[in-house]
Amino acid sequence: MIGIYFSSYQSFLLLEKGLSAATIESYQNDLDKFDQYLQLNQLQEMKQVDLPLLRKYIQFLNELGLAVRSQARMISSLKSFFSFLILEKILEIDPCELLEAPKLDKKLPEVLHLDEVESCFEAIDLSKEEGHRNRAMLEVLYACGLRVSELVQLKISHIYREIGFIRVLGKGNKERLVPIGESALQQIDFYLTQRNQMKIAAQHADILFLNRRAKPLTRNMIFIIVKDTIQKAGIKKNISPHTFRHSFATHLIEGGADLRVVQQLLGHESITTTEIYTHLDMQYLKETVRSFHPRNQNL
Repeated sequence: MIGIYFSSYQSFLLLEKGLSAATIESYQNDLDKFDQYLQLNQLQEMKQVDLPLLRKYIQFLNELGLAVRSQARMISSLKSFFSFLILEKILEIDPCELLEAPKLDKKLPEVLHLDEVESCFEAIDLSKEEGHRNRAMLEVLYACGLRVSELVQLKISHIYREIGFIRVLGKGNKERLVPIGESALQQIDFYLTQRNQMKIAAQHADILFLNRRAKPLTRNMIFIIVKDTIQKAGIKKNISPHTFRHSFATHLIEGGADLRVVQQLLGHESITTTEIYTHLDMQYLKETVRSFHPRNQNL
């Protein structure tokens, strides 16, 4: 829907605003995301966009885990676009007029930059007994965008190497398949070499991540491991295991991934619309993570 106006808007930004090609491309990426959201809500005309819908869109981005600064930038792009529509008399009322950007000083979950994610991995001492396990856990958290509860329940039998997916048990015991990259699978293999030397009780034999006593890790223990790793990496942010999930979503979206795909990968329905959850082709999910997740760029 936005596409029919973007050519004129692009000329406006270039000729009248004097913006650079890179800035215009950023505006286009932001507006593409909003256009996807309009399609999900089956809206056909720009005059159907109002302030409540825009607020729901921002809530939707926040639920996906998009960083607050990225949300603020997207709002700026929307404000600019709708101002143009008013100027061109395509619309009479600006729905963005009362739309507020997220407070940048609000205490929201932190998001790690890619170099900070790499620093976390490198900070883990692989010479220690728990080193390969911890590295594999963080790789899986970031590669698949899992909740901590999903990580502690992950089973060896739910790793489907031949197709590059893992089966995840999410909230409400809902299962979903999530693509997993080669880097994370490699770290799991390194860990399994050590794990196979442990004496494991039958009831825990299929649980992937175990503590030194060959029992499942608790969520609290994973929180402690993440905090310790962040400290060793020298990162001065308030980080929790959930930060890797937020970073997963943010990096995919900012890389160009479709909002609907990220929504399914995270394993939840939108809090802002009814039945917005969309089932997508499995290969499409896999190709999206392969194309847009930073850990797969050099594979």
